[in-house]
Order: sequence, then C-alpha cells, then structure tokens
Amino acid sequence: MKYLLYNLDLILPPVHVSVCFCYKKPRNMTNSMAHETLKTALAETLVSYYAFAGEIVTNPTGEPEILCNNRGVDFMEAGADVDLRELNLYDPDESIAKLVPIKKHGVIAIQVTQLKCGSIVVGCTFDSGCILHEHAPCIVGRDLSTRCTYLSRPPQETTNPDSILVSRLYYIKADALDDLQALASGSKRRTKLESFSAFLWKLVAKHAATDPVPSKNSKLGIVVDGRRRLMEQENNTYFGNVLSIPFGGQMIDDLVNKPLSWVTEVVHRFLETAVTKEHFLNLIDWVETRRPTPTVSRIYSTGSEDGPAFVVSSGRSFPVTQVNFGWGSPVFGSYHFPWGGNAGYVMPMPSSVEDGDWMVYLHLTKGPLKFIEEEASQVLKPIDNNYLKI
Repeated sequence: MKYLLYNLDLILPPVHVSVCFCYKKPRNMTNSMAHETLKTALAETLVSYYAFAGEIVTNPTGEPEILCNNRGVDFMEAGADVDLRELNLYDPDESIAKLVPIKKHGVIAIQVTQLKCGSIVVGCTFDSGCILHEHAPCIVGRDLSTRCTYLSRPPQETTNPDSILVSRLYYIKADALDDLQALASGSKRRTKLESFSAFLWKLVAKHAATDPVPSKNSKLGIVVDGRRRLMEQENNTYFGNVLSIPFGGQMIDDLVNKPLSWVTEVVHRFLETAVTKEHFLNLIDWVETRRPTPTVSRIYSTGSEDGPAFVVSSGRSFPVTQVNFGWGSPVFGSYHFPWGGNAGYVMPMPSSVEDGDWMVYLHLTKGPLKFIEEEASQVLKPIDNNYLKI
C-alpha cells in the first residue's frame, strides 16, 4: 500500500527532526528490561500508526510517498562512558546530536543509550513529512507566492564561520514570561508566543545594527498549526503536518527603536492572515497548482539574503513529562532540529522541571547568540544541571 504525501507536507523541507529524553537510572528494573519494555511499547504503537513502519519512496512524478511495507523501525542500542550530570545539554550539537540516531532508512529510527551512571537516553529521529487525506476541489484564493517559493534553489552552504548556525538550549522562568507578556502587550493582551517572538526579533535586529555594514531589513516567521482549524467544520482526521510559516519583514531601525509593544503588534498582524481555515485551504490549493514541482517556505531557503531571518515554531504541546515507559518521567526532553536552512530556527517547549517555565532551543549564528545571552541574561538562561536537578 502506498500513500501520497498531502499538499501541506510537500511545502516542508526534506529534513529530519530529532527528539531526546533523558531518564535517571531505573529503580525497579535492569537496563535490559527497560530496553525490552521500549521495544514492546514501540511494537504496540506501530499497530495503530503502521505508516511509521514503512519507508519513503519516490513515485514516477518525482514526489515522495510512504510505502507501507511493514519494514519496521530501526532500533539501535548504544553506550556512553559519561554520567548524566556530565552531559553539556546547553550545547546540543555537542551532546544531543550524539544521542539521537542518524536515520538512514524508513520513516523513524530509535536509539537507546545507556550512560555510565545507569541513566537512559531515548533518542528518536523521523521525517518531517507524513500522510494526510485528500482535500476539497481546487479554489485558489489570495496569492501565496510571497510566502512560498520553488525548491529549485535550495539553501546555499557557507564556509564563513560567522554565517554557520549553531544550537543552544536555554530556559525561561514563568514569572519572566509573564513580565515579558505584560511589557509586550500594550493596549491589547497578546500571547506569550507573540510576545517572546517579538522580544527575540528585537534582539536579533539590535545585533544586526552593530555590524560594520548593517542590514536594512529583518524577517521573522512563525509556524502555525492548522490541524484544528481545518477540522472545525469537516469530519476529517489528519495524520501528518498541517503547518504554514507566515512571515513578516521590517526595517531594522524600526525594530530597534520602536517599543516592544509595537513589534508585537507587527507580529500579531502578519499572524492574523494565517490562523484561519481559509488560509490553509488556499495554501493546499496553491501547492496543488504547482505539483509536482517542489515548494518550500521562502524564508527557509532565501529569507536571510537581505538581512537576518529566523522562524519560531511552537513545541509547547511537547508532552515531555508524559513520556513515561514505566520507570518515571524524563528529567530532560528536547527537540534537536538543525534544519539546514539559511534562516535560524527557534523552538519553545514546556520545561520538564517547573510548570509554566519554558525551555527554548535556539539555532542561530554565533554572533546573535552571544549578543542575546548578554542582552537578555535575565530572561534566557543557559540550561544546566542545577536547573534540571540532575
């Protein structure tokens, strides 16, 4: 059995996403028992989510599709001569990248790593695209070409050390988020995600303004989940991505000199057009008119050409504390997503430590990262073992 990928999966870049969970040494079972528990849980899960046991193939038109051939999931067991407390989780390129599998085949891969102290790390890597169902007849609405572009020009690799993106992990306390939201809201209350995105955009612009030859513009994109919006009036279930990445651009002088509440309103305005069912139906049909030519969000491939650009996603529904296989909740869980685009990538997630706190994955160039750490040290704090209580 084969399934074509749904149109909204086809606008995502062909990249892999990784997640990582760290557990203290199980008290009531050996590590071999823990590994067998994982295998059993995975096998039971694949009964319902059988597509994950298949593989991605290319059809005659050149488009990817899932072949449900029951090939199974690659399951790797590893060991690391390091204690849990010794992992430098602040630098996921140095730590998490070694604890998640490199997926070579299939849709998903699992790696279980036993640490020297007996702790267990479960890593998972999967394709960014999956299956959805057919949609209504094509009715193309507003022009979406400013949001997406053809993938005939992929992101260009760079050897300039100042342009290479690296990953870092931070946490934000709940009270700092509340203060940030209050400062950013102005006359109308805005969401924490809008407020945080505007705050980060302002910081990136401030850093850009310090360059000897400063850029004039900057772009911010925010990932919008359309699953609930598309299902409001349709008896449909969707298995896969229902995402859009609207973005806005502003002059750096305005981002730097105008108040945070003004920047937050800019964010809110460009999001307004993308949080509707109509937007996602139009986007589905826009892709349909261009198939089989690949498309991808413009900010991913060319967004940083005329100034710094980054995308904020939302992993706030990431169920880190619920991923319990029988030996307790993880003491740490995070995405790892160096996505290969020219633009940066930011992923806020719920903390595994305190309700209301956020953990934030930042994938930016070193210059802005260093600047953000210095300028926003009271808000964004590097992840460490004291905060994680390990």
